[in-house]
Amino acid sequence: MTPEFEAEPAHAALVFGDQLALARQFTLNLATHGEELGLIGPLELPRLWSRHILNCGIVAPLLHGRVGDVGSGAGLPGLVLAIARPDVDFVLIEPMERRTAWLNDQVMELGLTNVTVVRDRAEDVRRDVLLDQVTARAVSALKKLIPMTAPLVRPGGELVLMKGAGAANEIEAAAKQIRAYKLRDIEVLTLGEGILDEATRVVRATVE
Repeated sequence: MTPEFEAEPAHAALVFGDQLALARQFTLNLATHGEELGLIGPLELPRLWSRHILNCGIVAPLLHGRVGDVGSGAGLPGLVLAIARPDVDFVLIEPMERRTAWLNDQVMELGLTNVTVVRDRAEDVRRDVLLDQVTARAVSALKKLIPMTAPLVRPGGELVLMKGAGAANEIEAAAKQIRAYKLRDIEVLTLGEGILDEATRVVRATVE
């Protein structure tokens, strides 16, 4: 039996505002095709809104300028953030062809004009135009993620990396990489408390 698709939570309107209709359409598309395309597991349908869509969307107010999303996969968080912030330009970086095909299809279907999809590994992306910020979700531990993301950011730009409850421990374990890539003002932000069922944690740092 296919798990039931989670009903849209009332607080989705608080997160997406006048972009809610687009967020609703993307969530439906992901619920319909995500498992067959290997983008999400079958057990994610009953928590697709709460665990994934809103978990990503709550980060949107932190973003500005030109933002890269490393390991975009299903579009979490890149497509969700692009929907929530049509005033911000997003570069979705994903090495797998079937995933970039999905991302491009969604960009076209949803009419998103603020998204560029790049099929490549983060380490191999051309760096002639550096980004203002880079985000990532469920890609790797910080000690591996920092060398992948920090070189893509302009001096003075930011890493805005979505992490779980062990974020502080990951920062401690990545002390060597933090020094090597000259990160400063490192902080763990907890977003969505009192709004989301489970708060979102973000590690934010400035790249010198």
